[in-house]
Amino acid sequence: MESGVVAAWREVRAIVLTLISAILFTLWMQKRGLALLAAILLGWVCYFFRDPERIPDSTGALDILSPADGRVTAIEQVNEPDFIHGPAWRISIFLSLFDVHVQRSPYAGVVQFLRYQPGDFAPAFLKDTHSNEANLIGLKTVHGPLLVKQIAGILARRIVCWFGPGDALAAGQRLGLIKFGSRVDLFLPPSAEVLAHVGQQVYGGQTIVARWSG
Repeated sequence: MESGVVAAWREVRAIVLTLISAILFTLWMQKRGLALLAAILLGWVCYFFRDPERIPDSTGALDILSPADGRVTAIEQVNEPDFIHGPAWRISIFLSLFDVHVQRSPYAGVVQFLRYQPGDFAPAFLKDTHSNEANLIGLKTVHGPLLVKQIAGILARRIVCWFGPGDALAAGQRLGLIKFGSRVDLFLPPSAEVLAHVGQQVYGGQTIVARWSG
């Protein structure tokens, strides 16, 4: 299984090489304005696809980490029919263009469910994005099931997941990415204690957003 860093590079390699070629060509043509523009775009792409190391300050054995960087826009109890099969907490996290777009595993577990859902590209900050393109990743953990849903937004046109059924993930391990503005939903059994709050800025693999019941 290739590392998340290698997979992330594969996703942006064509863009980066194209921009580097454009910079060299425009400099050779003595088009310094265009070269500067290409350099700015290259810098923005590198910034957008940044992938910092994340280590939680301190976690207990029951702590559940945020799967993504962004702002919590909703916390509600819903019916989750695909993997949890019943009532569940849904924590919705909106990722702006300025957030890190690499997703991480909220807890240690084994990928037991994976489903890609083609669909629309409504703005990810809207509450109703059920018809949007999405990718669902269900993890079986020692405390119960959890589901991460990667949701495309109005600018997102590609969802990437680097793992498949049967793969074991550690808490905080890189899971995938969504290109450009998007949303990630975390579904947990109703017995889990939600610690995050609406409006909170969270960080994937670092912020504790919930806790399993003891």
